[in-house]
Amino acid sequence: MKKVLYKPVGLIAGAGAGLIAGYVFKKVWQLASGDDDAPDALDQDKGWSEILIAAALQGAIFAIVKAAVDRGSAEGVKKLTGSWPG
Repeated sequence: MKKVLYKPVGLIAGAGAGLIAGYVFKKVWQLASGDDDAPDALDQDKGWSEILIAAALQGAIFAIVKAAVDRGSAEGVKKLTGSWPG
């Protein structure tokens, strides 16, 4: 039952995490490269190294933000309900 009750919280938190991670990645990429947008894998004007570095950075940022939001949401639910979700 706890899992069912936590599902909406997890979905909303996950959507928010995606938005936050996208914003953070864009800002980090701008600072690191000086470009406004990260390279697209199909952009023939960009080299392999730039594309792979951008993908790795994006993946790392998304994973970190998602883990932080998931953990924070679970802790918040525990404070409200007294039990850990899941």
